[in-house]
Amino acid sequence: MLLTLEPNPTQIKADKLYQQMGLSDEEFTLIETILGRTPNYTETGLFSVMWSEHCSYKNSKPVLKKFPTTGERVLQGPGEGAGIVDIGDGQAVVFKIESHNHPSAIEPYQGAATGVGGIIRDVFSMGARPIALLNSLRFGELDSARVRYLFKEVVAGIAGYGNCIGIPTVGGEIQFEPCYEGNPLVNAMCVGLIDHKDIQKGQAHGLGNTVMYVGAKTGRDGIHGATFASEELTEQSDEKRPAVQVGDPFMEKLLLEACLELIQSDALVGIQDMGAAGLTSSSAEMASKAGMGIEMNLDLVPQRETGMTAYEMMLSESQERMLIVVKKGREPEIARLFEKYDLEAVAIGTVTDDKNLRLIHNGETVADVPVDALAEDAPVYQKPSQEPSYFQEFQAMEQEIPQVDDVKETLIQLLSQPTVASKEWVYEQYDHMVRTNTVVSPGSDAAVLRIRGTRKALAMTTDCNSRYVYLDPETGGKIAVAEAARNIICSGAEPLAITDNLNFGNPEKPEVFWQIEKAADGISEACRVLETPVIGGNVSLYNETSGTAIYPTPVIGMVGLVTDIDHITTQYFKNSGDLIYLVGETKPEFGGSELQKLLNGRISGKAPELNIDLEKERQEQVLAAIRSGLVQSAHDLSEGGLAVALAECLFGSETLGAAVTITGNHVTALFSESQSLFLLSVKEEHQAEFESLVEAALIGEVNDSATLRILTKSDPILEVSINELKAAWKGAIPCLLNSRD
Repeated sequence: MLLTLEPNPTQIKADKLYQQMGLSDEEFTLIETILGRTPNYTETGLFSVMWSEHCSYKNSKPVLKKFPTTGERVLQGPGEGAGIVDIGDGQAVVFKIESHNHPSAIEPYQGAATGVGGIIRDVFSMGARPIALLNSLRFGELDSARVRYLFKEVVAGIAGYGNCIGIPTVGGEIQFEPCYEGNPLVNAMCVGLIDHKDIQKGQAHGLGNTVMYVGAKTGRDGIHGATFASEELTEQSDEKRPAVQVGDPFMEKLLLEACLELIQSDALVGIQDMGAAGLTSSSAEMASKAGMGIEMNLDLVPQRETGMTAYEMMLSESQERMLIVVKKGREPEIARLFEKYDLEAVAIGTVTDDKNLRLIHNGETVADVPVDALAEDAPVYQKPSQEPSYFQEFQAMEQEIPQVDDVKETLIQLLSQPTVASKEWVYEQYDHMVRTNTVVSPGSDAAVLRIRGTRKALAMTTDCNSRYVYLDPETGGKIAVAEAARNIICSGAEPLAITDNLNFGNPEKPEVFWQIEKAADGISEACRVLETPVIGGNVSLYNETSGTAIYPTPVIGMVGLVTDIDHITTQYFKNSGDLIYLVGETKPEFGGSELQKLLNGRISGKAPELNIDLEKERQEQVLAAIRSGLVQSAHDLSEGGLAVALAECLFGSETLGAAVTITGNHVTALFSESQSLFLLSVKEEHQAEFESLVEAALIGEVNDSATLRILTKSDPILEVSINELKAAWKGAIPCLLNSRD
């Protein structure tokens, strides 16, 4: 076999080969200073992936420091595989969200599937059993053949992995905008349950303890995946196809069960997923967090391809692999444990006390670098920030009320917009009932899963309206958190904490970095007021195609606690004769709205205002009413305003209808997207008690007409059958997917 010789340190420096790996001249000089010499090819590779934005957060760390990360329920904040929040009785919920955007743009099925696999490993690496998956997806418009292909393949990849591993996919959200045409967003969230006593950390403690490699063999897939995720997409990005990993959910299921058995053993010291940057990040981070070092013999790494170099083994992002540290002398029993699951568990190294990562290959030392330099001490940059010119232009615009001549036709068109329309085509591909704990399935405000053996349940959601964030990043960031919390409240749960996925363009552009800073300010303020700390998350930058950025899209994943399953609430009207209430005030706010996009084909102006203290007050009132048993249904108003929300509340029945009376300008009342609004239904006998708890306007009544009737004082402005509305809403996405260019 012909071996390819790697460039020597002199060549790497002279030809600036490090630039191809994503390192700048200044960073390479810094590496030379740290090492006291020029790094070899493998060492340059180690630094390039660990100092990529994807692993080091070097451009976003100053922003992330703004987030509130502690609270009386928080057991583990940012810094480990996933965050952990106490839910009482010695139990905790573990959750995190991650992106797989660039891989999904290149190879959508495997990109999405391995995104799901990676986030599942993050959760069970903490010792938790994964119980639910959610996602947050963004695509271009479905009139593009390329977008339809990406959409279908991403959904198939998510379904294929989640269904095979037996974890229900219970919720999510999808938005369609032209800015995502070349750069779709695929964010996957996993939620797990754990007993406090089983919590694990990814740390390599104990001098002389053994480092073991468990799971699938290492191949050449995913090499430089972390670097690929830290650069813009271009027409040449298809050449990066080999950087996309291939997932095996059946292998992951075995690995999951083996690791959950492993955490019951006192031989286990630390465990971490081999995610971005593979063996490099897991070894360097585990050692750095413990204040130790690691020495590994790469000849012992299980390999599925011949002739792999140290560089390839360390940078591979092959899936379904974990790195564990076990007490010295206990290796045989660990190997036997994994053997039961037909998995390899191989000793490949030891914990040292010199704080270095030392790699041996073919009997030679091929890398010897400080672990802190790779991990905690990676460079951090404060990028220049500049307010974009469009922002002041939008802020100067007056709020205009659009002209709507035909209310019925406008509502039907809004319900047919892919962002608003039924996502049943998507979630019917997901097994959301596996393990039989799902109480509220996809389609309502939040998914709800019961916690077996208790009266408790967990509500979970993902949210972000990126149009608002584009128009006004600070306000849009606040709205993303507030809407997530409203969805949790409407399900009868108390919001606990969030995980965030910050999807933005190139941070080296001052206007983009300004968006990042301002969105983080908004998220931080909302989290402080709503008492939902940030317990972890992911940053995905460089989401640009040929120089054009996506809308800033800070996705919020939130989990809430239902203290008694009797409080679980859904958005659908339940009984004829129930009273319909609107909580909150509707103002003429159409910037970034579905109506604005429908009528103008683009968005502009001011985002809706949000008073976060008023939001908190209304959320507390609504939750109190739900817990008092006074609320039959609860739904937050979002895309499309009151008219769309009313229709959605009626889609759960074949026979129910509603008659509603509105006041003021009918376009504002029906289609404005003002914030902090709830649509509730209440039994007539509970009217007085409900009104004593909640400030709300009685606007109508549920009936058995199977028709939505809207009046202003006495004049009807809309009368339409629910079947006609539902047909437009349910048929929109399948119809677009079946179209031909």
